[in-house]
Amino acid sequence: MTRLDPNERVAVLVTAIGGGGHGEQILKALRAAPETNYRIVGADASGDCPQFEMVDHALTLPKASDHNYIDAVLEVCRAFGVLAVFHGCEPELRAMSEARDRFADAGLFLPINPSSVIELCMDKRRTAEFLKGNGFAPPRFTEISDAESLAKIDWFPVVLKPVLGGGGSRDCFIAQNPRELEILTEYLGTANERFLVQEYVGNYTSEYTVGVLHDMDGKFINSIALKRIMSSALNYRTVVRNLSGRPELGEWLIISSGVSHGTVAAFPEVTEPCERIAGALGCRGAVNIQCRLVDGEVRVFEINPRFSGTTSIRAMLGYNEPDVLIRRHLMGEDIEPRFAYSEGTVFRSLLESFVPESGVPSWEKAIGEHPTLEHEQRQGRDAPPAFLSDLQIGRY
Repeated sequence: MTRLDPNERVAVLVTAIGGGGHGEQILKALRAAPETNYRIVGADASGDCPQFEMVDHALTLPKASDHNYIDAVLEVCRAFGVLAVFHGCEPELRAMSEARDRFADAGLFLPINPSSVIELCMDKRRTAEFLKGNGFAPPRFTEISDAESLAKIDWFPVVLKPVLGGGGSRDCFIAQNPRELEILTEYLGTANERFLVQEYVGNYTSEYTVGVLHDMDGKFINSIALKRIMSSALNYRTVVRNLSGRPELGEWLIISSGVSHGTVAAFPEVTEPCERIAGALGCRGAVNIQCRLVDGEVRVFEINPRFSGTTSIRAMLGYNEPDVLIRRHLMGEDIEPRFAYSEGTVFRSLLESFVPESGVPSWEKAIGEHPTLEHEQRQGRDAPPAFLSDLQIGRY
């Protein structure tokens, strides 16, 4: 079976690389890959994106909500000879998942979870119901619909969050008593959006973000955990003094942000239960599980069916998820399960970048200016690579 030449520069498209989301994380991880030489096409909806300095070809794409979005992505892939596509934000994940057959028909490696996993995990109520139904003990929860449902909640403090989406802890708030919860529901306009009330569990010093990686055939590869250190405004979305009368929750009640740092290790007390959860879900590719360790028990409060906001931190320590998946499926490498990686503590900080007004081209202009377009077409990049199975290119 023919595979890619390991010395060939693998062309990869990474979208939504700006804004500090997981697109930037994937980009950094690919740039840090020690063994694979990547030619990275980097895209964002905004032209004001300092991450464009990190890519080989920079261009802007329409937003995922644009009716032309998938057409534009596929055209860019064709023009630049792209073989693998990585989404950088949740709206793009949804759009690509819905169009996965078109990516498969184009022979593109699209390392995303099955649509059933994505749909379940991006609905926080369904996620909690899945965890409870499979014996994984999530925090208590209920979806609020009216004043009567609010009145039944007597397990404070609680976290109020949108049922759907909400990456980076968007619109997540803490209520420590019924009156605060009532005020928050009025403020958020819960009649126009579905909201979940979830029990606030554990101390913020015992919060973990856990990555579990399977290949696209569903075979387990590895797991890793980061124990969050929440010490500044970068690391928390919401922080309030604990007035609940429950001192075991700590002095402060905190909802973490999407900007995480901390100590990275195997942490088997949390990774082993999370591996079982990922296996029960039927994950393929990367999944990220948010939890706290409470009295020796893992309490999962959210599952993100995608690459993590800590992807580059993991890559720094030798756990490079996007690179592993490419080497496994495009290079044909046998990846050793539970391969070794380093452990340690990584901190993040702000970094200023000067963005000149040079003008990053739109995807249409970038394609028109790309000098190797005809060469890529002659090399047969419009046809699916013969070595990719339907499963590997995402037709599942």
